[in-house]
Amino acid sequence: MTAMIEIDGLVKHFGPIRAVDGVSFQVARGEVLGFLGPNGAGKSTTMKMATGFLTPTAGMARICGFDVEERPIEAKARLGYLPEGAPLYPDMNAGAFLDFIADIRGLSGDKRRARLDHAVRSANLADVLGQPIDTLSKGFKRRVGLAQAILHDPEVLILDEPTDGLDPNQKHEVRALIASMAKDKAIVISTHILEEVQAICSRCIIIARGKVVADGTPAQLEARSRWHNAVAVTIAPDKVGAVVARLTSLAPVATVETVDLGNAGSGHAKVVAFPKQGQTIIGTVSDALRGASLPVVEIRVETGRLDEVFRTVTLAA
Repeated sequence: MTAMIEIDGLVKHFGPIRAVDGVSFQVARGEVLGFLGPNGAGKSTTMKMATGFLTPTAGMARICGFDVEERPIEAKARLGYLPEGAPLYPDMNAGAFLDFIADIRGLSGDKRRARLDHAVRSANLADVLGQPIDTLSKGFKRRVGLAQAILHDPEVLILDEPTDGLDPNQKHEVRALIASMAKDKAIVISTHILEEVQAICSRCIIIARGKVVADGTPAQLEARSRWHNAVAVTIAPDKVGAVVARLTSLAPVATVETVDLGNAGSGHAKVVAFPKQGQTIIGTVSDALRGASLPVVEIRVETGRLDEVFRTVTLAA
């Protein structure tokens, strides 16, 4: 697949601080890339350089083949950008602001009307178009920012915390909108919400201290978790000792942990068997429990935990 976003060795110094330290990646059409990292990792700085809003100390960024420093007009014409905090003109009303953006983007005639209608509908802004932006809630301001980013139907979208300030229903709407656009665009979403990555991203990059420390699909990253292929067994509390003893004796099981003794009022306990080297152990575990006549309420295979992988790779960087 042809890369729509090309980031090559981006570096950014702020005085003695090396905020971004050689970040490189590519994003193809049809990909939704989750860009993760702890606070201060360099996420927003990288995105500002990728969009041409901040000049890199070294390295290069291209949008649809156009260098954002050498060919900024061509690059930005193909780019929709939602910055951190969605800076807007507070004294303008929402409708006038979107008209202003349509002017800047050179939209006119039927196409202008169609794109404005689509952006307003997609961001669910019809009820606030006449309100000054300064009077809008944080969530509505974010949605106005998103509407301006998609207004000209760009091939590339770079969205910095697109669901920040939204309520659960609004988050669902925005995620559905991003998913609906994904087939035809290259999309980068900077976020610290791991469930957002699992919900809509086809790929994930994690950075820490200005460097890329992980890159893969959500499933590939989850497979790096100690929880990958772990087997969680729900049982009666009086069976914990027998189940732990039986599972500990199994050759492919690395460790067994009791994570719930039923003290929360569920009336059930939970024991987790962790595999050696991520191998599949569900068959071995279920056969062993059945063979020992140990009754099970529920047995479930874990896919892995992205939050654990995030902590591991960012703290080790």
